[in-house]
Amino acid sequence: MLLQIFDAFKSCLHDSNSKVNQVALETMHKMIPLLKDHLSPVINMLIPAMVDNNLNSKNPGIYAAATNVIQALCQHLDNSLLLQPFCTKAQFLSGKAKQDLTERLA
Repeated sequence: MLLQIFDAFKSCLHDSNSKVNQVALETMHKMIPLLKDHLSPVINMLIPAMVDNNLNSKNPGIYAAATNVIQALCQHLDNSLLLQPFCTKAQFLSGKAKQDLTERLA
């Protein structure tokens, strides 16, 4: 059930409408403390959706929301769940996103 919900939610994180994208990130930020490690089955799907365009966004609201989501993941999830997806994404990112994710890994 959780997989189906987040599969549908993932499209909001990639939406071309910046307002939809920002609200999805802000919503994700609120859900992380509630769901915590229950997110483990969907984390490999969510991290790319949250990071790909959002951490390099020129829109300050989207960038801030994406940064808050990454911070919430680090605070509320077991770090071992985040290590592989963060490493994988950091290899292929550029710019500010690569720097932000590399700092989180360190």
